[in-house]
Amino acid sequence: MTSLRLVTLCSGNVARSVMLGTMLTILSDANGYGWSVRTAGTHVVEGLAVSARTRNALHSLDDLGEPHVGAHRSHQLNGDDVTWADAILTSEASQVTFVRAHLPSGAARTVSLAQLLREAPLDLAFADQLRYVASLEPMTFFDVADPAGGDQADYDACAAILWEMAQAFATMVAKVTG
Repeated sequence: MTSLRLVTLCSGNVARSVMLGTMLTILSDANGYGWSVRTAGTHVVEGLAVSARTRNALHSLDDLGEPHVGAHRSHQLNGDDVTWADAILTSEASQVTFVRAHLPSGAARTVSLAQLLREAPLDLAFADQLRYVASLEPMTFFDVADPAGGDQADYDACAAILWEMAQAFATMVAKVTG
């Protein structure tokens, strides 16, 4: 399978992007995909650790084993991340819009993950699927709700949704690159 450089993107880089980045790394390691994954946010207070709720949500998913996120520190998406990435996978339409407005060189590689999974033509190579979906208007219908401010059940529900999406992404990419 083609190795990919992936950036997972959310708002604060302390919940959704960290969960998804961890999940994609675990899937890559378990299946030999060779993906490199970075996480970032669009409106970040630099250097924050993940919350106990984020960590607990990851640990609540039996399939993930014991994911390690203790060394994570929040990071604002920047030009280096955009240049490095083959794909930037967002949690919300507003994050696609942010990249288009502030880091336009990454616009053709930035998509809402849920929109990619739903609207990518199945008969195209991954890079073409990515470009196609990046050319569409991002839709809030596909947003993964931010659990920030919620209780543990909100974080657990978010993690469960992201885990399903991460597995679907891995299957989709394996079919078109493997």
